[in-house]
Amino acid sequence: MTPSPDAHPRDPELARLGARLKKIRDYLNMSQQFVSDNTGIPRSAVSDIERGERRVDSLELKKLARLYRQPVAYFLAEEPEADPGEYVLAGRFRALAGLTDGDQKTVMEFAEYLCARRAAEREEAEADGAPGAGGHP
Repeated sequence: MTPSPDAHPRDPELARLGARLKKIRDYLNMSQQFVSDNTGIPRSAVSDIERGERRVDSLELKKLARLYRQPVAYFLAEEPEADPGEYVLAGRFRALAGLTDGDQKTVMEFAEYLCARRAAEREEAEADGAPGAGGHP
């Protein structure tokens, strides 16, 4: 028995990509309209992408990654719980000991964002052919 043309099983890769894009957009407190205005991607398409209902072409993903200051590779990582800054705070647990669980989570999210932003800057500089790309602090 063949599935009907209207039955579209949800692609787990599209769902994972959409969830990552939505998570970082929410973290940065950006509206879908703001993303649309700054990337040229229609707001309805941003919504469909975040729900995993629309594919993202490579140029759109590059625009989104630049806006979100994240490396494209983070959004394409196959691990369901990919974490670009997983080791950013390794060895810093003493400094975090006096913080609440919520504060620690906020610090980790911010550190992850900073780490990913730096990777995106290096990726962008390399793509632009800048001398010494990736070597700046």
